[in-house]
Amino acid sequence: MRIVFMGTPDFAVPTLKKLIASHHEVVAVFTQPDRPKGRGNKVVASPVKEVALANGIPVYQPQRIRKESVEDLKALKPDLCVTAAFGQILSQELLDIPVHGTFNVHASLLPKHRGSAPIAWAIMQGDREAGVTTMVTFRGIDNGDMLLKASTPIGETETAGELTVRLSEIGADLLMETLKRLEDGTLERIPQNEDEMTYDPMLTKEMGVVDWTMDAQHIVWRMHGLNPWPGCSTQAEGGRLKLLKGRAVEGSGTPGEILTADPKAGLVIAAGQGAVEVLQLQAPGGKPMLAKDYLRGHPMQVGAVLKEEMQ
Repeated sequence: MRIVFMGTPDFAVPTLKKLIASHHEVVAVFTQPDRPKGRGNKVVASPVKEVALANGIPVYQPQRIRKESVEDLKALKPDLCVTAAFGQILSQELLDIPVHGTFNVHASLLPKHRGSAPIAWAIMQGDREAGVTTMVTFRGIDNGDMLLKASTPIGETETAGELTVRLSEIGADLLMETLKRLEDGTLERIPQNEDEMTYDPMLTKEMGVVDWTMDAQHIVWRMHGLNPWPGCSTQAEGGRLKLLKGRAVEGSGTPGEILTADPKAGLVIAAGQGAVEVLQLQAPGGKPMLAKDYLRGHPMQVGAVLKEEMQ
């Protein structure tokens, strides 16, 4: 089939690579415009664009999908469009162009976790498993008919970044199976049950401020779900500490109070209920490191109370 691929971040890359390696023809790639990134604000291409260019595939980067994009897509005469974390909502006019419509690779077990950050929210809400759904794209947000699903357990200390890597590979394989069934005529469309639907809001930097009055398990889920972006942080004596990984343990004290700070015993902080053992953290300007290693060079005072304010 002649396929037009639409995607932007790392999550979309394995799917694009699988399509390129298959018997299908990827005739074009649509991705978000190059954007400034990092401390130097250097303008960089999206991961999807880099793969497309490396394989000689034409790239389109509309700021917004508008009339000219419709004409571009019509000229490509696609049998199918495949999207994976593209980052723009497609108009009905666009969706009607491909012969077989548009299939999306969505990183949740629909109808749960519609929205732009399903992996983060699955972790933050304490889900035991995550997954990928291939679906037919309708006008709207993740509301189309489901095609295939694949699930995987969420690890106890697995972060959104780590889970994204795993789900990107699962999604690529699932998309290829979806296309196989489309070609052999065995692909079924299953409408989503709107009564079971959940929609998650976009992530914001403010979500990353640790509220120590929350119970320990919810703080840990938030630490993992917001890693790598925006990251969970708290104000300590030496500056803001990013808390990257942890686990809920027994303990009590004033929320935010340091209960244990020892290179051997680790770093334990009181929460509204229970306590959080910080396993991995990152100091300002530093690299991620084990909390125990951090404490060897940066002693913290037991009894001190960590703050919640953003700086």
